[in-house]
Amino acid sequence: MAAPADRIPVSILTGFLGAGKSSLLNRLLKDPDMADTAVIINEFGEVGIDHLLVESSGDAMVELSNGCLCCTVRGELTDTLVYFREAMADGRIKPLKRVVIETTGLADPAPVIQSIIGNPEIARDFSIDGVIALVDAVNGLSTLDHHEEARRQVAVADRLIFTKLTLADTDVVPPLTERLRALNPLAEIIDGDSARAARYATLSAGLYDSATKIADVGRWLHDEAHDDHICDDHCGHDHHHGHHHHRGHRHDDEIKSFSIIHDRPVDPAAIGMFIDLLRSAHAERLLRMKAIVALTDDPERPLILHGVQSVFHPPERLAKWPDAADRRTRMVLITRNLPQDFVQSVFDAFTGTPRIDRPDRQALEDNPLAIPGMKM
Repeated sequence: MAAPADRIPVSILTGFLGAGKSSLLNRLLKDPDMADTAVIINEFGEVGIDHLLVESSGDAMVELSNGCLCCTVRGELTDTLVYFREAMADGRIKPLKRVVIETTGLADPAPVIQSIIGNPEIARDFSIDGVIALVDAVNGLSTLDHHEEARRQVAVADRLIFTKLTLADTDVVPPLTERLRALNPLAEIIDGDSARAARYATLSAGLYDSATKIADVGRWLHDEAHDDHICDDHCGHDHHHGHHHHRGHRHDDEIKSFSIIHDRPVDPAAIGMFIDLLRSAHAERLLRMKAIVALTDDPERPLILHGVQSVFHPPERLAKWPDAADRRTRMVLITRNLPQDFVQSVFDAFTGTPRIDRPDRQALEDNPLAIPGMKM
């Protein structure tokens, strides 16, 4: 498999119907740094190419005036990515700098992510580098109330972009921001009307930073104790920074984001069994997981893990710790109906960490989500 820095980064642009994905794409395409970027429009769960960005005919690659590429190849997403790889190899198209996938507004992004990281042939040449979800400030609260897909789009995102802020009532923004924070405490929030939102760098928000060619753990592995930052200096909006759920949003209670932090190096077999248990027994509840892990066999070279439901990127070992002062194992999980205490109990059992409140065996066997008959 190619080294992470040698793979083509894939950004996933998601958001509910009418959130403004195509408008943002049109703005992004004006950035000169978007040259040699392929754009795929995902329609109704299949990769049907919608002629929103360019007019073209036939199954061909169309080079835009700014050097971008818009694919009009019909078929599955994986077939399209295979086409990219083969067309680059034989010179039909120039080498791609990035692929951007715009999902349908009704899509759960997880299967799109899985189709890339779960296919060895695709993962050899492409890697996920950021899930960006757009949220309509005018209709966002109602959309989140009534559509599970919208809640999932927000929950799995690395970065959230507020759209239509100038059209929204000012008293709507604080409760919507609080709602987003309840679903995804760790995602950065950007004002979609700002110049920054339409810059190429906005797309790079995930597992690997192609500019530095090292794992970008500093950006996506935040401790929840420091998650009060939701806007940056470019935002300019007086968002409410609370972290409590609005009462009555019972659907939000199903989706949780939490961290697991461990001070000692972990046995490779133990972390392997922990991951295997989560993805084999609770895959549907494991929306996303990112981790940097200190291993006993070589504590100086941390392991990077990144998974969606049952599918995980091949583990990568870094040459060194990005932050030499902090060599703790850190995991960020986004789950649906998978309690933090249960996940922590399983991790503690595999790593031999004693639980103060009850024995490890009891913690696993008494939990209703534990596998029937599982013995430690």
